[in-house]
Amino acid sequence: MKILAIDTATENCSAALFIDGNVTSREIETERGHADRILPMVDDLLAEAQLALFALNAIAFGRGPGSFTGARLAATVTQGLAFGANLNVVPISDLQAVSQRAFNVAAAHASTVAAGTAPPASRILVCNDARMSEVYWACFELDPSSGLMTLQGEEHVSKPIDVRLPPEWSPTTTVGAGRGFRAYAAALETAVPLPNLSPAFTELLPRATEIALLSIPEVAAGRLHPPEAATPVYLRDNVAHVAQPLKPTR
Repeated sequence: MKILAIDTATENCSAALFIDGNVTSREIETERGHADRILPMVDDLLAEAQLALFALNAIAFGRGPGSFTGARLAATVTQGLAFGANLNVVPISDLQAVSQRAFNVAAAHASTVAAGTAPPASRILVCNDARMSEVYWACFELDPSSGLMTLQGEEHVSKPIDVRLPPEWSPTTTVGAGRGFRAYAAALETAVPLPNLSPAFTELLPRATEIALLSIPEVAAGRLHPPEAATPVYLRDNVAHVAQPLKPTR
């Protein structure tokens, strides 16, 4: 299986290439300039792998929520590449990507310390900075059969003080992840006090590596979409939470 993944929804501009179990990636954290960087990253990865774009099985992309410009850029670039190479696409939530990254970090940490000393990470509350004194947030729980984080409920945008855990979740068994916890620490501590909150997790941004990993079961199951379905999710946009489809780029 060969999947290209891209993400430009936050400050972290990244691309990743999954080939039969191995992932290579490029990323840079920057406030601007994503449009100038993402395609060279893609070209570099394909050249390093000596792989043509049309040889891929699909292109996955971070569909948001994130910055309006960044989420739209990822969708537009994905459309253009997919149309040109006659490929299908897989949209992946940037909140889910953060939850998967946090779980992977926790799992790697747990493998290097004594059993029972690592914080739990099977339930993760992701809060990304949405600016305007708001956060994008959602709750994710580990699917033990796949090792992937799955959405519980819906994705939201709200004031930090309005963030809530599912009723059946305990703060002592929930991990927080995402830079919303750094930007609005006091308000989130009041709303959802998490004793296992770790600075290592509050620094996390979404990246293409996890977007590639999360897209694998979608590609394997044939849950693919045509290029024109590559649309960003803004959450703030309207009641349906989904932006209008972009015009084809070819």
